Amino acid sequence: MRDTSALLGRITRRLAARHRTSFSYETVERYVTECAGLLGGRARVGTHLPALVERFADQRLGALARGSGIRPKHVPEVLFVCTENAGRSQLAAALMRRRAAGAVFVMTAGSAPAPDIAPVVRRLLAEQGMEAADDFPKPLTAEVVAAADVVVTLGCGDACPVRPGRRYIDWDLPDLSGLDIESARAVRDTLEVRVGKLVGELLGASAPPA
Repeated sequence: MRDTSALLGRITRRLAARHRTSFSYETVERYVTECAGLLGGRARVGTHLPALVERFADQRLGALARGSGIRPKHVPEVLFVCTENAGRSQLAAALMRRRAAGAVFVMTAGSAPAPDIAPVVRRLLAEQGMEAADDFPKPLTAEVVAAADVVVTLGCGDACPVRPGRRYIDWDLPDLSGLDIESARAVRDTLEVRVGKLVGELLGASAPPA
């Protein structure tokens, strides 16, 4: 990242203005610096890194505010976690965003994030007229766990910290890496069924029609 201090300073000022009612400038600055360090060795090609740092810090600060009660939570929150945050968790998140139609806040994270979303995920979503939106692989942090009402793990073992009051679900599905396309589609279809069921449980009669 060129001229790191100047870039991080601009990001901090923008986020400090956005979160001014919740956090001090110093808190925002600390999160921006930490996020730059967490993403620096993993993020996509260098020119994208500043944007990813800003989005990651913004997501963490938002999760911190909601999880600590500084800001109200208007909808249930679901966190999908897998090892690389590039395959199953991204696929499940995209399917839930479509199924819930904004009635559930969806987050993703990984215990050992990959540089980018797996091409097979983009293909599986494209086959259904969907995209991975602006999500990207990111490390699992305490804020997103604290903000989540439901944490869905997909093959990340014991990496996800357990917090009281959270519902934990493990969906034991094969890693998409190395699967032939038909097997990968079967994983997607299974995820779609499970996502639909979870949305129904969270929203009840108010769940959007499938």
